[in-house]
Amino acid sequence: MMPKHAALELWPAAASAVAVETDYLILAFTVLTLVLTVPVFLAITWFAIRYRDGQEANRDTSGIRSNLIEISWMLIPFLLTLIFFVWGARLFVISKNPPPDAMVIEAIGRQWMWKFQHPTGQSEINDLHVPMGQPIKLRIISQDVIHALYLPALRVQMAALPDRYTELWFKADKPGTFHLYCSEYCGTDHSAMEGSLTILSQGDYQDWLTHSGAQQSKVAAGKAIYNAYGCGTCHDDGSTVQAPKLVGLYGRAVRLADGRTITADEDYLRDKIRNPNGNRLAEGYKQIMPSFAGVIPEDDLGRLIDFLKSNTRTVGDAASGEATR
Repeated sequence: MMPKHAALELWPAAASAVAVETDYLILAFTVLTLVLTVPVFLAITWFAIRYRDGQEANRDTSGIRSNLIEISWMLIPFLLTLIFFVWGARLFVISKNPPPDAMVIEAIGRQWMWKFQHPTGQSEINDLHVPMGQPIKLRIISQDVIHALYLPALRVQMAALPDRYTELWFKADKPGTFHLYCSEYCGTDHSAMEGSLTILSQGDYQDWLTHSGAQQSKVAAGKAIYNAYGCGTCHDDGSTVQAPKLVGLYGRAVRLADGRTITADEDYLRDKIRNPNGNRLAEGYKQIMPSFAGVIPEDDLGRLIDFLKSNTRTVGDAASGEATR
């Protein structure tokens, strides 16, 4: 169920400790700004009235100077604003470092909807259910143009880019249903690209998982996609095609034809599937693999990569330097 829009919602509810601290930071900086600027504008207004043209006034300099005052009204505001710099930098560092036990949920943006997939296989469109007290990491990508996933109640947003993963994380601590939006203009129906974030207790979340039609795990679904597209015809053991084996590839060093050595991470696997003729050809192999750009849907591509990441057992054919074509 979509949450209702308030007629005038100047300040959305906060559903996490970071959101509350972000509000305090904004409010405190606003107060400091007013404290530093309002007296200046009041003084300007008073002087403009008191010493307007035509009124006699003694404008002779007093000859009194104070270096202490001069330094104070520069140094004190600087130190006060520096406090907010440190405070904001701390929140930024926290936002970029999810805890290792964070639950990963895939998020795909497309014109004009959001699709989410949970680790246990449940998928949602324009709805996201998460448990309270559990760190959640959203791994985000776009299937077409640039989008941006915005969760106002958590005070977080992140761009969704084509062919590139981005991430955001949060830990919600307030149950309820809140809005989620696309905050990047992405086409005709951008304003309709919204959904709901539902924060549940741990027990209610487990109950939701049980009754939401659990599907295959991402790895199992990825294996089915691997077989459906015939990847094993070239890449499995016993293949007659001279193609690198994918077993144990993820996370290993790959030597390229141009002499560079890179790590086979998620972006590398994605790029080699969608654009095998790019500038990262593996050393020792001819390029014969067709491009799968526009062939494999973005959500299926994510599952396929999850399967390749899990397929890390060590075998003789998975020697260092082998890579997807």
